[in-house]
Order: sequence, then C-alpha cells, then structure tokens
Amino acid sequence: MTTKNLEDHTPMMQQYLRIKADYPHALVFYRMGDFYELFFDDAHKAARLLDITLTHRGKTAGTPIPMAGVPFHAAEGYVAKLVKLGEAVVICEQVGDPATSKGPVERKVVRILTAGTVTDEAFLEAKQEALLLAIHAYQQELGLAVLDISSGRFSVLSCELSPDGLAAELARLNPAEILISEDSPVLAWLDNRPIRKYPPWQFGLETAQHILCQQFAVKDLQGFGCQHLPAAIIAAGALLQYAKETQKTALPHLQGLRVEQASDFIYLDAATRKNLELTQTLVGEFQYSLAWVLDVCQTPMGSRLLRRWLHQPVRHVPTLLARQAAITELSSDYYYEKLQSHLQAIGDCERILARVALKTARPRDLSRLREVFAELPALQQQLKLAKDSKIQALADDIQEFPQLHQLLSKAIVDNPPVVIRDGGVLADGFDAELDELRAISTNAGDYLLQLELKEREATGIANLKIGYNRVSGYYIELSRAQADNAPAHFIRRQTLKNAERFITPELKVFEDKALSAAAKALAREKFL
Repeated sequence: MTTKNLEDHTPMMQQYLRIKADYPHALVFYRMGDFYELFFDDAHKAARLLDITLTHRGKTAGTPIPMAGVPFHAAEGYVAKLVKLGEAVVICEQVGDPATSKGPVERKVVRILTAGTVTDEAFLEAKQEALLLAIHAYQQELGLAVLDISSGRFSVLSCELSPDGLAAELARLNPAEILISEDSPVLAWLDNRPIRKYPPWQFGLETAQHILCQQFAVKDLQGFGCQHLPAAIIAAGALLQYAKETQKTALPHLQGLRVEQASDFIYLDAATRKNLELTQTLVGEFQYSLAWVLDVCQTPMGSRLLRRWLHQPVRHVPTLLARQAAITELSSDYYYEKLQSHLQAIGDCERILARVALKTARPRDLSRLREVFAELPALQQQLKLAKDSKIQALADDIQEFPQLHQLLSKAIVDNPPVVIRDGGVLADGFDAELDELRAISTNAGDYLLQLELKEREATGIANLKIGYNRVSGYYIELSRAQADNAPAHFIRRQTLKNAERFITPELKVFEDKALSAAAKALAREKFL
C-alpha cells in the first residue's frame, strides 16, 4: 500500500499511510483505543507470525482493509515474539485528546523496537547480551562498532578484511542485529545473519565524527584512541545514529567509546570457538557448554561478563595474575560466600540504570534500584575486609547514594505494579496534591454523607438526600412539596415527576474535583 491518491482514503487511513510510508520495512503498531492495529500487508504478516485473526475494517479507496490487532495491555508479549523473529516493530501511540480532536486523534511514533536495540526486560535474555553490530569496509580496512544499548557498552575495532576475519568476530560477538550499507561488499559474507541495510550516505567519515563528538561532548576523538581507525569510526557513527532513531530519545548512558586492540587478546577463529564449545555446544545448546559449567555468578551482569571473558581471553599477564590473586583470596575460607547474598540483592542494576537513562524504566525497576542502593554499603564493607589489592580497588569504586535511596524509599510503594498505567506506584505522603486527589476519589462517599447531614441541619428538611447519576452528576434531591422551601443558594438542576434536584456552589466544586480526581491523580503520578 502506498500514499498515492491519499484523498481516496478516509482521514484516519490517510494518517496511517503517512506514518507507514516512513517505515516501509517495519510492522507499525497503530494505537486505536484499547488495541494496537495493523493494516494491509502488515496485517497479513502479523496474522501469520503471531497466529492472530485477520479481519477487515470497512473499505478505503473502494477496497476492504485487511486488519489484525492485539490488546494494548497484552502487546508486549506479541512484540517480543516479533522482535525475536527479527522483525522491526514501530509503536505508534495516540498523543492527542479524542474529546477535543477534530478529525483523527493525533498519533506519534514513540519507539522502534529491533533485536539489537531493545532494552525492556521482556525482550532480553538475562545472561546474554543483545548486541548491535555495525560493519563498514573502507580503504582496505574492515571497521566494526559494537553497542549493547541495554548497558551502554560501546566499542570499536578493526579486523582483517576477509571472510575468515569477519567470521571470527561474528562468532565471538554473536550479534542480535547487524547494520551495514546497502552497497557493502561484505554483504556476501553474512549468510543467515539478522541484517539491517542502511543507505550508503549514512556511512560518511565526517558525519560519523560529528555525531560521535556531539554525543560525547568532545572536539575530536583523539582522547578515545580511535583516530587511526576511520572504518571503525564510520561504523560507530552510523550505529549511533541508528540507535537514536530507534529510541526516539537521547542516549545519555553512552558516555565513551572503547577501542579493542586485537593484540590484547588471544585470537580464536570461528572453527576453534565452535569446537571449544565456549557458550554453545556443537548442537547449538547452552547446556553442557563451558560457560554453563563455569557460571555460578550471582547476577546476570556477572554471567554476561563471564561470557565476554571466555570469548575474548586476555594476553596481558599482569591482568591475569591480578585475577588469579583475587580468586585465591575469595576462595580462602570460603570468603566468596559472604558476598553472594549482597550480589544477589544487587541483581541486574546495569540494565535497570540504562532503562532509567532512556526513560523506559518501569515501577519495579525503581523498587529494585532502591534495593540496590540499600545493599551497596554492606557490599562495600564486606569487600574492604579483603587484603587483595584488586578487591580493595573494587570496594573503593563502590559509591553510596543515600539521597537517592531516601527518595525512592519515600516515593515508591513497597510492592509497585508492573506498569504505571493504572497508578498506585507513588506512596502516600510523597506529594500533597496527589494525596488530595486520591482522597477525593476514594473518600467521596464519606464527604457526601457529611454534606448531606450538614444541609439537613441547615434547611430543616429531614428527608433531603444527595445522589449521583451519570446524566445529572451530583445533586441534592427534594420532594415536590419541599422544593418551595429550598434555600436561595440551591440552584435547580432537574425537575422530576415527584421531586426536584438542585446543585449548590459547594457541591459543584466537589463534583468538578471528584469526577476528574482519578484521572488527575493518574496524570499527576505519571508527571512526578
């Protein structure tokens, strides 16, 4: 489906087609009320991949519109499945107010999800990195840029411009997604790999240098030691631009660029890695691999680091000796057991902090972060008991965040919901305005009873009653016989066969607050 002859389509479909035109190779999840809908070819593809019902929604340009949809509250599971299948998913949300919109509600693309750019817990394997790899051939050099957006780890390297050289790096990295120019000669070496082709003009040296310097707030890249790697710089620039486009936000957790030197590590070709069964057996299973045998890490971060070390064994002898000395002390008198409970409490704070930086953190991420801040002092004190210099250095690197811990303890309820959609994340007492709105919403009945008693005493009408319905709102009801005795501040709202209904200025103020209190409370909570 194209945007040609848009006037032949309904206003809503015109809006959809304009959005879809910007993402021809992705599946657009178009928010309509409580559903994400997919149309035309996207609907056919989603119905096949997700095993959901393919229907039709009216006609546009005289042709029935194929449509498939998923409930928005269950969309995460469907999106995760598509991403794991290598599809790119565009999330298009309603950002306008349906009540005030003239024509279609305003919609906006808020995020693009791909295998190499996801950060949500549901889309990731806890113990495995989801790497985005950019490859660029330039002046007989093959440059690689690697980004783990879920942790902020960003590195570049160069390798031999040959199928074998590239195969060795691909076997090491096992990228979730590869970014490459549409005209790259390397494409022929990437059989059965998750490839995302990018226009050639996105791979320019000056453009890459500019976007990288802008990201890291530097004048040039000399401080990172990569100025002699033009191919890698080009790859890094294209990768960073792609990551920004998918996240639809800044990437503040990317604060530097690390250069990997081949001479620092033992070279392992693809065949060697496969036969050593470092992280996969010969049949492609993690179970019974070397990593499976060795991995007793107490955090997912540790498990991912172990995998990197196995795939990239260092040659630097002092580093190896320092590791051995640390292991010796940790093993002495089972000292490592005293650290395990502290590490378990820390969990996967690396990815949590990345989601906080990207503004995609969920309520339970914040409660887990609160637990991390609470555990850091105890972990630091335990590490300081060690005599080994490397362990002592780790203890010195740990910082305490008492103010943040106090803020999260005060702000977040003990057991927050998974999502903030329905509120209930912020604790009572954190914000006075939020507390007032919640009180109005939850204590409306008590207030009305008090007001009813007050008006009965003031008017002397014993059977005066206060009620509510969706048509009239809140009202004071008097019988027809008593209506003539209504005070002057009673304003007639509705006349019935046997009764008159009134509103007072006080009741009107309460009505305005009560009818919008829940919505305002949720809006306030999301704002805070």
